[in-house]
Amino acid sequence: MNRAEYETADEMIRARLGDTNTGVLFEDQCYSWDEHVRASATRAALASDVRRAGPFHIGFLMENIPELTFWLGAGAVSGATMVGINPTRQGNELATDIRHTDCQLIVTESKLLPLLAGLDVGVGADRILVVDDASFGERCRPYASAGFPDAAVSGDATALLLFTSGTSGAPKAAVVSQRRIARYGRTISESQGLDASSVCYQAMPMFHSNALYAGWSPAVYVGASMALRRRFSASGFIDDVRKFRATYFNYVGKPLSYILATPSRPDDREHTLQRVLGNEGTELDLRRFSERFGVPVADNYGSTEGGVAVMRSPDQPKGVLGRPPDGVFVVDSVTGEPCPVARIDDDGRLLNAEECIGEIVNTNGGASFEGYYKNDEAVALRTRNGWYWSGDLAYLDTDGWLHFAGRDYDWLRVDGENFAAAPVERIIGRFRGVVLVAVYAVPASDVGDEVMVALQLAPGQPFDAARFDEFLGEQRDLGVKWSPRYVRITDELPVTHTSKILKRQLRAERWECADPVWWRPARAEHLRVLESDDIDTIRREFAAHDRTSELDKG
Repeated sequence: MNRAEYETADEMIRARLGDTNTGVLFEDQCYSWDEHVRASATRAALASDVRRAGPFHIGFLMENIPELTFWLGAGAVSGATMVGINPTRQGNELATDIRHTDCQLIVTESKLLPLLAGLDVGVGADRILVVDDASFGERCRPYASAGFPDAAVSGDATALLLFTSGTSGAPKAAVVSQRRIARYGRTISESQGLDASSVCYQAMPMFHSNALYAGWSPAVYVGASMALRRRFSASGFIDDVRKFRATYFNYVGKPLSYILATPSRPDDREHTLQRVLGNEGTELDLRRFSERFGVPVADNYGSTEGGVAVMRSPDQPKGVLGRPPDGVFVVDSVTGEPCPVARIDDDGRLLNAEECIGEIVNTNGGASFEGYYKNDEAVALRTRNGWYWSGDLAYLDTDGWLHFAGRDYDWLRVDGENFAAAPVERIIGRFRGVVLVAVYAVPASDVGDEVMVALQLAPGQPFDAARFDEFLGEQRDLGVKWSPRYVRITDELPVTHTSKILKRQLRAERWECADPVWWRPARAEHLRVLESDDIDTIRREFAAHDRTSELDKG
């Protein structure tokens, strides 16, 4: 059957007018697509009527509720730029995000309104719309029968400003055009076999690119139903799938890890789910999830900026991203020269990490990268020499497969050897009971780094330091310098709203944190609990090498 093709988000929304298929499911609410787009037209008319001079930017600060999708539709048909506001960015950081993106209107809900209290966001109180307040209904009433604007919106128009995750530094507002949204809707709906009979379960936060690229856009494109959950819940996942009869789920970060940490049940395979698509899941979690729930999982590589994308292929071996598309290479970030292929021994140990690991670049210039809003310096850094520089580390094996090695801040240097965190995390993730693992550099008292790992274990799972040491000794692919000197055990790793681990926070806290930490007083020794006297000893060692300043760095 031939499918309609749309070139813009505006066209996608307009095509749903008169569509009586279910558009949105939320808790006990249900809206047809026709009801959905008429609600969008009402909000588009309201926003256009109160528009002021300057950028037509509307910030949305909401959890995954139907109103959020109505406003996304309103932005699409009115030509407004919708700005995803991250509720985990609070205080001055939140205010800075809103002012930076020139929001002239903010749409929020009463439970999140206190986040704005007392902040200078550059938006008057009369221009903050609270969608679950009676006054909002009154403001919408005059526009209840409004139709769509007469003029179509250009494909080049900016539809979204989406902040990057900020796992390593300040988030940047990535520009997303109307055309790019339509392209994602088309390609993902085709690759995942979505159509009007599909039910897309959307639990990822919709201010983030994954939820909009892999969830909202393909559902709108084909007229599939969207089943919304306010916030992701691992314990509620399979019950939601059954309640909504969901057939498709998208994720980013570590949700699979959290779901797998819930107790298995005899009826885990009794559901309607057919496909799962995401990025940043571990190979082990992909396999375990598929085995437990009987659903194929596709984990692709991509970013909010869209400058590089690597798609999985059915024949690829375990642990790889896929084959780099034309124009995508792994290069030395200083010289720009292609890195040598990886040398891997019979035990799977990477032998030449320092020379084979480099940055993923798109020499085609990253045509999908549309820039950062009001941040020319960051744009120049991403697109230097006419290439798109991803900031991600990887290496190529002799068969041409691409292996992810972490972010550009994930390098560690131990005893003069450079290596990346991701291969170490993949190995330690095999340890029984691990839900999440983060490997990161902490300063050594003399020179370079030490390896530290933070582990979040399954509920009720105690940490057995002796067994962990034994486990490390059994991993034949663990590099000699890769074994952690410090091990932090935590009930909950710090993560972004999209379940990405905040390594900058872990690095700043090091071993002087509230969680219990085990350490090796010397490299060859077994792990033991780090006591306060040990911390004093470590500080004296830093002082002896005149490196105390390293402990004061955030």
